Amino acid sequence: MGLLDESGLLYVIADVLSIVTIASCLVSKVPQIQTVRQLQSAKGLSVNGLLMELCSYTVTMLYNYTNGYAFLSYLEYPILLVQEYVLVYYVLHYESLLSKRAYQWAAVYVAVFIGFATAIIPSSLLMMLVPFTTPVGATSKVMQLIAILRSKDSQSVSLITWGISAFTNSTRIYTIMLDSGDKMLLANFGISTVLSSSVLLAAWYYKKPKKD
Repeated sequence: MGLLDESGLLYVIADVLSIVTIASCLVSKVPQIQTVRQLQSAKGLSVNGLLMELCSYTVTMLYNYTNGYAFLSYLEYPILLVQEYVLVYYVLHYESLLSKRAYQWAAVYVAVFIGFATAIIPSSLLMMLVPFTTPVGATSKVMQLIAILRSKDSQSVSLITWGISAFTNSTRIYTIMLDSGDKMLLANFGISTVLSSSVLLAAWYYKKPKKD
């Protein structure tokens, strides 16, 4: 009975962390979006990194959805995706990259997304893409880190956004261990936690006031 009580407590903690994670993700990208809009600049942000992050979020969400995992274990992804769409739009806008070609690629993205979600595109293909989410997601964060280090300017980078990213990635390690124990997802969130923390530290360092 004691073991059952302990096990039950672990799952209660997992549910609480899931709710906190989802609540955090409701606003995680909002500070970054506001910063870009206020400055009307995307300096210090990596466009390619954002697009890779978008792809990683999309595949991970679809993977969880098509496998029937507990909705609370990945609910933050639909929320993050909506915010990511808005952020990518403004970054492309201020980088003067919104063109006919950009909208064409957006249409292709929507078609593929719907195809996987409705099983028009075989889930077996999605399974082949999942292993790439870890290197793609990691690369997107590495590119953001490099962008900050090269420009030595993180004025357009939101510390709140990256702080939330590091926190939510770390909480997902715990919840996934209890829910599915999926090794690919655990590796993904473990690496993401380390890299998000690295971006946060770099952004904080280059935001410090410069002495004259």
